[in-house]
Amino acid sequence: MVRLLGPQDRLLTRLEHEHPDVRVAVRGNLVTLEGPEDDVLVAGRLVQELVDMLRQGADLSQTEVAEGTRILRQDSTRNLSDAMGEAILTSRGKSVRPKTEGQRAYVDAIDQHTIVFGIGPAGTGKTYLAMAKAVQALHRKEVDRIILTRPAVEAGERLGFLPGTLTDKIDPYLRPLYDALNEMMDPELVPKLLATGVVEVAPLAYMRGRTLNSSFIVLDEAQNTSPEQMKMFLTRLGFGSQMVVTGDATQVDLPAGTSGLQVAQQVLGRIDDIHFSMLTSADVVRHTLVGEIVDAYTEHDQKQMAKQARKAQGPHHQQRGRGR
Repeated sequence: MVRLLGPQDRLLTRLEHEHPDVRVAVRGNLVTLEGPEDDVLVAGRLVQELVDMLRQGADLSQTEVAEGTRILRQDSTRNLSDAMGEAILTSRGKSVRPKTEGQRAYVDAIDQHTIVFGIGPAGTGKTYLAMAKAVQALHRKEVDRIILTRPAVEAGERLGFLPGTLTDKIDPYLRPLYDALNEMMDPELVPKLLATGVVEVAPLAYMRGRTLNSSFIVLDEAQNTSPEQMKMFLTRLGFGSQMVVTGDATQVDLPAGTSGLQVAQQVLGRIDDIHFSMLTSADVVRHTLVGEIVDAYTEHDQKQMAKQARKAQGPHHQQRGRGR
């Protein structure tokens, strides 16, 4: 019951938020729901499904409550464990698994295709799930090594003034990959795997001229690649290897030019065994505010683009009007 309610009863609060017409009462191990019959049916089914997921070792968050509600409102007979997908791996007592239907479709695509692009806003689990699949593939001996890479493009900050070697300067760009790696594997084992080359974390520039066989390769922050860099990376694919490319087209930090991720969507969309998984704010699994922030910025950007388009068309329309 403690795990069902969540820390500080956050999951209970989310349940009440998702079902405002249902009154929820908890006493001991008994949950009582009162309200309109249809609403109580969905809420009761949700509670039972969440309990079943807990018994299977899942770690619940507000995301499962919100996504579970959405799924069961569409079909109250759905099984949430099947809808969201099985756990990819378990590390230090915590399971890594898809938390939304969009994430499950993304993970399924990784199982079914050689190259998968995971495109979506911050917090949708693009890189985290890709790295979990990489660790799973290594554990299952499906690949001999994991290669994690990202372009070293500054996001508004300048790191060149920092002291140290080239590796020391590049390390801040790769830190998110190291952090996720330490969450999914034994922290004492990670340095050994890095030292032996079984796991490699390197900037994208280090990929040039190589052929990567029997590897699970993850390219993160792909929106900050140039079209030439993206082509270079994709053509590193060797026998027995798999690639996952993740990025957010709304967070391009390139000083100028076209994003290689955007070009790849236009050029590679029709090639078999290359799949594009599009994640949205509905797949955000960070704080619930993150999804709302993403939507707010998307709406703002769309308004700005429309405003610029009208401004660009203005003189043309005026000339046509005078001609009449």
